[in-house]
Amino acid sequence: MFREDYHLHTNASSDSDASPESMIERSVQLGLKEIALTDHVDFDDRYTYPDYNEYIPKFIELQEKYSKDIKIMLGVEVGLDNRVKDEVNEFTKSAPFDFIIGSSHSVAKYDLYFDQKEYFSLFKNKREAYSFYFTELIENIKTCKTFCVYGHMDFVNRYGTYEDNSLSYFDYSDLVDTALKLLIEKGKGIEINTSGFRYGLGQTHPSFDFVKRYKELGGEIITIGSDAHRPEDVGKNFDVAYDMLERAGFKYVTAFRYQKPVFKKFN
Repeated sequence: MFREDYHLHTNASSDSDASPESMIERSVQLGLKEIALTDHVDFDDRYTYPDYNEYIPKFIELQEKYSKDIKIMLGVEVGLDNRVKDEVNEFTKSAPFDFIIGSSHSVAKYDLYFDQKEYFSLFKNKREAYSFYFTELIENIKTCKTFCVYGHMDFVNRYGTYEDNSLSYFDYSDLVDTALKLLIEKGKGIEINTSGFRYGLGQTHPSFDFVKRYKELGGEIITIGSDAHRPEDVGKNFDVAYDMLERAGFKYVTAFRYQKPVFKKFN
């Protein structure tokens, strides 16, 4: 049985205080076979990100220290934004990453965390705001070339300012299908990100219908990540994620080596 957590943050991310050792040791306790440390890189002055000339030697030390217990892959979570596509594409070539998550944290230059009210005030209603998010996501897939999976694809509902922030695949199926088809065409995957439960959404990012549709369209590359920023959240709700894989028809979960997918049976 193969178990992974391919979305973990440490104190190299500006929104985490967790040491790398604490995240790794928790992963070992849980019996995970493999993890990817995926600290944030967002092209916004309000974020800081690691100096990889310093980060990588320390990372290699950790790989060696824990090599008998767990496999640790060099990952990164990059904020994709077609408006700074050249910076994004240049950065992703700057270090020997095994795994790159591409995520939509900013939309039309509005960061969904910092600029929540400003972004949603641009639109008449939820449908407009969410549709614009997926339109931008499609442009990111077209223009930002180097990433392995798209992170938490329906992330916009985490920060909605509506009485009901829910987001159904069926309400945006034309846009979502365009995005999924592009990902498949470009050899990219998606992740099942379990953090939606921690944020009170009662679901993974994305929800099951996204995952099922990705599979129906021919998608095979899929990872599972907790998006943990502290040790106690590593591997949270993974029973739900693996059940989703099985129900959607997947026989394999994906790991990565030098950004190349490796398919692992999870049962």
